[in-house]
Amino acid sequence: MSLSRELSEESRKKYIDSIISFFLDERGEEIGVIAAEDILDFFLKEVGDDIYKKAIKDIRKLIKERAEDLETEIDMLID
Repeated sequence: MSLSRELSEESRKKYIDSIISFFLDERGEEIGVIAAEDILDFFLKEVGDDIYKKAIKDIRKLIKERAEDLETEIDMLID
């Protein structure tokens, strides 16, 4: 799965604009849209899966905590 293709066109444009601005503001370098697209694709490929897996792990933990809270509330109702 390519995370690059998972982004909406609006999000992709926003990130590309942000990369262009970063290089200009922080490094004083002007880069074009193609270079910014390449950078975005590189980072999505390199770290995208790890970020996705971390998000899944976090949501599983949250769901588990919520389920435990519900169990406690149900136990309080029947005691």
